[in-house]
Amino acid sequence: QVQLVESGGGLVQAGGSLRLSCAASGSIFSINAMGWYRQAPGKQRELVAAITSGGSTNYADSVKGRFTISRDNAKNTVYLQMNSLKPEDTAVYYCNADVYYCSGPCGALDAWGQGTLVTVSS
Repeated sequence: QVQLVESGGGLVQAGGSLRLSCAASGSIFSINAMGWYRQAPGKQRELVAAITSGGSTNYADSVKGRFTISRDNAKNTVYLQMNSLKPEDTAVYYCNADVYYCSGPCGALDAWGQGTLVTVSS
């Protein structure tokens, strides 16, 4: 009933920038928090940044001052602007959203995107 589609990943040199986007679609009634997670090879998935529907944000210590999360509630879209990228930022980045949907019955869903690969070369 709900899909999250990410875009914007790719290969960039250290010090460069990328902007990730994630658009939610489907039988969405409302979206509470949206966020970005990442998973590097051999490591657990970790929270990168999150934003509430009201615009409150939190960030992993490792990305504070370099990454900025934002959202467009009218478009059900969340963004992650990544600046001053480092090789250790290399990972698959996943979008996440706390969605309340109504498709016949209504319910809550912890939705995930398929992931987008970010590779930072040194």
